[in-house]
Amino acid sequence: MKEVRVRFAPSPTGYLHVGGARTALYNWLFARNRGGKFLLRIENTDVKRSSKEMEEYIKEAMLWLGLNWDEDIVYQLDRLEIYRKYANELIEKGLAYYCYTPPEELNKEGGGVECFEVNPDEYRDKPLAIKFRVPNEGTTEFDDIIRGHITFQNKDHGDFVIVRSDGIPTYNFAVVVDDHYMGITHVIRGEDHIPNTPKQILVYRAFGWDVPEFAHLPMILGPDKKRLSKRHGATSVLEYRDIGILPEALFNFLALLGWSPGDNREIVPKEEMIKLFDLKRVGKRAAVFDLDKLYWINSEYIRMKSDEELYELALPFVEKAGLVKTEADREKFRKVVPLLKERVKLLRDFVDLSEYFFRDVESYDEKGVKKHFKAGVEERLKLLVERLEKLDRFDEKSIEEVVRSLADELGVSAAKIIHPTRLAVTGRTFGPGLFELMAVLGKDECIKRLKHAIKWLEERKS
Repeated sequence: MKEVRVRFAPSPTGYLHVGGARTALYNWLFARNRGGKFLLRIENTDVKRSSKEMEEYIKEAMLWLGLNWDEDIVYQLDRLEIYRKYANELIEKGLAYYCYTPPEELNKEGGGVECFEVNPDEYRDKPLAIKFRVPNEGTTEFDDIIRGHITFQNKDHGDFVIVRSDGIPTYNFAVVVDDHYMGITHVIRGEDHIPNTPKQILVYRAFGWDVPEFAHLPMILGPDKKRLSKRHGATSVLEYRDIGILPEALFNFLALLGWSPGDNREIVPKEEMIKLFDLKRVGKRAAVFDLDKLYWINSEYIRMKSDEELYELALPFVEKAGLVKTEADREKFRKVVPLLKERVKLLRDFVDLSEYFFRDVESYDEKGVKKHFKAGVEERLKLLVERLEKLDRFDEKSIEEVVRSLADELGVSAAKIIHPTRLAVTGRTFGPGLFELMAVLGKDECIKRLKHAIKWLEERKS
C-alpha cells in the first residue's frame, strides 16, 4: 500500500481561523492514524495580499495547536517555472491553448469577461493567458469519502484559465501540479471546494497522473445556523490562546466539529483520537460552533492540570494584568491557584477571580451589602477581629474554629458570620472557601480589611 500523504495548504493572506484549523487538524489526525505524512504548503501566489507576517502567524498557530508537519514547507511562488513547464506540456498535447482578453473586456480585478483563443505568434506583444480545454461531452465523477459518489457534466464547466496573463497559475492548476509533486494521496478540505474537484480531476487525467482520494468536510455554522463569523465568538486561533484556551482543549473541540469517536464522549485525549480517527465517521451535515461548549471543554482540561502546571500557565496572565509583580506575589499566587482551579473556564479568569488577593478592597458588592451588611453586623465583625488577633497560627483550621465558636457563643448560624466576613475581606459574595482564602491572605491583611469594613459600616450609619 502507498504511504498516506496529506497536506494543509493555507494562503498567507489572513489569520488561521476555526475552519482552516479544523481542516488542518483532520488532515493531521488522518496522517497520524495511518502512519503517514502531514505536509504544509503555503499558497502565496496572491502576491498583493500575501505577507510573511501572516505566514509566520499561521505556522505559530499550527505549532501551538500541536499540528507539526513532517517535511520542508512547499511555497508556490518558488515554483512558477514548474507550472509554466507543465502548462506548455498541455499546449503541446492540444489540451490547453493561449488566449487573449482585450483591454476593454478586463474587469477591475484584472480578469477577463471572455478570453479568446489566439495564435501566440500573432499576439507576441500581448499578455496571454493559458486555458485548459474541457471536453464538451461526458461526465467527471469521483467517490468522496464523506459524501459518496458525485457526478458533474463536463459541458457545465467550459474551458478554464490555468495560467493568467501575468504568469501566475490559477488555483485549480497549481494545486494539481503541487499535489502530484508532493505525492498527495488524500485531499481533505472544506465542502466549498467540491465545484473545483472535477476541474482538478480533468487536469490530473490530462497528464496521466494518479488522482488522489477526496474528502470534503462539512461547513461550520454558528448556533443560529448561519455562516460562522466573529459575532458567534469565532476568532483567529491565537486569539483563543490569548484569552486562556489551552491548545489541547481547542484541539479536542475542533475535532468534534463534524467527527465523533462514536460513544458520545466530549473529552477525548489526543492519542486516543489518533487511534480512533476515521473520515467515514465525519458527518455530511454542517457542524455547529458553540463557544460555551469550548469554554466548558477548556475548564475540564484546566482541572486535569496539576496545580504547578496551572500556576505556570496562568502566571503570565496575572503578571500582564499587573497583579503579580514580586517574588512574594508569585508565591502567594502559587497558593491561590488551587483555590480557584475549579472556578475558572479560561486562564484569563484568574485575573478577575484573584484580584482581591493582590489589591485592597475598594468597594463591596451592592447586593451583598443589602443581604449581609445588616444592622448589628459590625459588632460581630469586631468580636471576630478580637479573636483573630489572638491567634498564633493563622491557618484554615484555626480560622474555622474561631468563626464557628463565635457563632455558637452568639447563638447565630455560622453563615451569619461567614457571609459578611467574605464580603469584608474580598468585596464579593462568591469565591473559594472562606477559611482557605483567609489563610492565603494572611492574618494582618484579613484584620486590616475587616477593620476597614467596620469603619465603612459605621460611617454609613452616621
